[in-house]
Amino acid sequence: MRGLQNGMRPAKQLFSRTIRHVSTTPAPHIKTAAEAASHLLEHFAHKVTKRSQYIDPNQVQKLAIMLGRPVLNGHDTRRVNVPTGTPIPPAYHLVYFTPDDLEAELGADGSDRTFNAPAPFTRRMWAGGQMKFEKENPLRVGEEVEEHTKLISAVAKTSRSAGEMVLVEVEKKMYGSQGLALADTRSWVFRPVLHSNAREGVALRSVDGNILAASSIFDVVNDSNAFPIRKLSWSPVGLFRFSALTFNGHKIHYNEDWTRNAEGHPGVVVHGPLNVINLLDYWRDFHGEGTVPDEIIYRAMSPVYGGEEYQIRTLDILETTDSKVFEVAAEKNGVIIMKASIIKKT
Repeated sequence: MRGLQNGMRPAKQLFSRTIRHVSTTPAPHIKTAAEAASHLLEHFAHKVTKRSQYIDPNQVQKLAIMLGRPVLNGHDTRRVNVPTGTPIPPAYHLVYFTPDDLEAELGADGSDRTFNAPAPFTRRMWAGGQMKFEKENPLRVGEEVEEHTKLISAVAKTSRSAGEMVLVEVEKKMYGSQGLALADTRSWVFRPVLHSNAREGVALRSVDGNILAASSIFDVVNDSNAFPIRKLSWSPVGLFRFSALTFNGHKIHYNEDWTRNAEGHPGVVVHGPLNVINLLDYWRDFHGEGTVPDEIIYRAMSPVYGGEEYQIRTLDILETTDSKVFEVAAEKNGVIIMKASIIKKT
């Protein structure tokens, strides 16, 4: 791969689209989660999709502004362009390699259908994942990067509250000009579509917050010996901006009619990837001294909605022979929204 030359964006075609959309092949006879999982494995086993993209400064600039953190690597992105060579902060790569599906190729819920389970298991939620960062070789503004994506697993699951579901795990590796920059493993859970009663099996409650207020982030120090608590609230406007940056058409994040009537949520849902970024930003501010961790392992456990205030705090810090493990969580009223182990090698 080559970097930029003479300030020009490299012209490189994306690789085959046919592999990426095999999951849209009709599967009319699928009735169980096991059949849906088997269908995915049949179509994606041993296949690697490759795409290349220029890491342009505009995406990371707009993300920094959307997050309320406009100063990036010492540069105020509202006043100056992000310089070529600036490292991309951990998890900010999520605004690159976004879906490139035509609208007609999206699911009814607006989500891209790459690696989606077939009908009737079409309700998608971000379940968790793992990111490993090559700290000596971060993604940088101005690079051309290649992404390699493959299906890791598709497994049928059953729970008492939600019934049958399909858990799908996908691995994305990103290679910059100096080789591997990061490995990003993502897990989604797919549940059956709701039919007669969208609120069946969903806790009835209203949004506990002010959807008219702007997004806010502030830190609270309760004890001189404790790490600060970060309080957050994302407005529908903030969530829409994140959806736009990630080119995510999933309606649960911006369409209140859909999220209530089709999905059974009381309001628009805060993105799982946004909370991954929030957790890592918190860690960088209070534990990492602005550095990059070696790894994050996270699990989404409960939704939170636009306008609701929640908090991020440090649960524990564990030490092993060669690393520190920071247990960090986003929570609301004692309910864990997302929990992460952030690992820093010593």
